[in-house]
Amino acid sequence: MTRPTPLDQPRAIGRARVSSKLHGGASRLDGLHQAGALRLLFPRAADRVEATVINTAGGITGGDRFRIDATAGPGSVLSLSTQAAERVYRAQPGQTGHLTTTLRVGADACLHWLPQETILYDGSALSRRLRVELHTTARLVMVEPVVFGRLAMGETLADLRFDDRIAVSRAGREVYRDGIRLRGDASAELDRPAVAHGARAMASLVYAAPDAGAHVGALRDLIGDRGGVSLLEEALVVLRLLARDAFDLRAALLPVLDRLTAHRLPRCWRL
Repeated sequence: MTRPTPLDQPRAIGRARVSSKLHGGASRLDGLHQAGALRLLFPRAADRVEATVINTAGGITGGDRFRIDATAGPGSVLSLSTQAAERVYRAQPGQTGHLTTTLRVGADACLHWLPQETILYDGSALSRRLRVELHTTARLVMVEPVVFGRLAMGETLADLRFDDRIAVSRAGREVYRDGIRLRGDASAELDRPAVAHGARAMASLVYAAPDAGAHVGALRDLIGDRGGVSLLEEALVVLRLLARDAFDLRAALLPVLDRLTAHRLPRCWRL
């Protein structure tokens, strides 16, 4: 009998699709599909559809494939978060985990994409893609927090493969594109002054709304010298935040997210 190789081992596959609609003057669940290792729970929320994404596989490793699709229909409000931080574990040689997310926001709709931290472990390999498609009058709060190893445990990332891409378009025109690509000794790369100056946690945030410009000064005051805030166009603000570790990152992010979501952060962020 032939002994199975690491490449023969089963991998996790998950798919979740959710949409909201405006019905009777309130946001309601419109469509739902979930399969494999991804599940959605729906905490009660009076003014929006709130969904919590759960990865029953317990994390991501090489060969795993996950896909999330979320659509806020015209006039509705949809908020998505994750039950806890997502952990990306050591991958077998030659294998990469894949996470693909597509968000669509209709006319006069609002979508909050608020996953908790993604924690990258030494030896992990992750390819992540996030694409957002906005109607001209859509509103968006999007954040992607990343933690590079558990600093409190003395971990270093001597072997990492992380390829991350974010793209946002409005009415078919791309208005924002961002990317991070780290290979090999990520800890040494993050120590470089021009990269992260020793930070081991970061967050990328996009806020799209008619009042975006009015928040720039307050956001700069909130994050201080830990990052930067830019008004890319009249209704689009982007923010990059660096922090020493996961604890400091969350402490810095909470007031920012509270402001941009009008204090409607999912409860899981407070646990």
